[in-house]
Amino acid sequence: MIDALVLDLGNVLAFHDNEKLFSELARVFGSSREALRERLDGGLWDRVNRGHLPGDSLRQELVARLGREVPVAEWLNLWSCHFTVYDEMVREVERLVGRVRLVLLSNTHDQHIEYLRPRLPVLARFDGLVLSYEVGHVKPEPEIYRRALALARAPAERVAFFDDVARFADAATALGMQGRVFTTAQAFREQLRALRAELVEGVAS
Repeated sequence: MIDALVLDLGNVLAFHDNEKLFSELARVFGSSREALRERLDGGLWDRVNRGHLPGDSLRQELVARLGREVPVAEWLNLWSCHFTVYDEMVREVERLVGRVRLVLLSNTHDQHIEYLRPRLPVLARFDGLVLSYEVGHVKPEPEIYRRALALARAPAERVAFFDDVARFADAATALGMQGRVFTTAQAFREQLRALRAELVEGVAS
């Protein structure tokens, strides 16, 4: 009864350990995590997610801010060191290919996607990807969800959205989608079964 699934990327298909990322950034740039966070305030991450610092321009920005050169090859490994593919969830999604439309919706950077594509070949089987750096919008802004709904090609109430951040799931619900907070692959399976039951009961009543 669900015609389409819209899935987040981070902590859904691939875990991301932000503490590890900041620890490694601090180590390479010769700083403490606290000092690093302080010096990177001022909307930097929003600019990253909106595509204002694509490709190597992000490395250049950090080098300028932090005063230490980091070679490109070292940077590429550093910037994505915190990702681990969630194999169990990937298998769940692979079983859904062809049964429902699949759309990815993520606040992300182009170099993260370049790193993850070969590690997540299932992304090539999705019906569409809505990536913040490409569309210039970020969750929880309504426009980015509307882009996902357009790719889902289904009424909002028949689209389930899973995100590990509650306010992002709530924003989808506010637009009529079935927003759910993602926790584990097992909980995902249970939530899908419950959603199907809820929709069947709604039609029957």
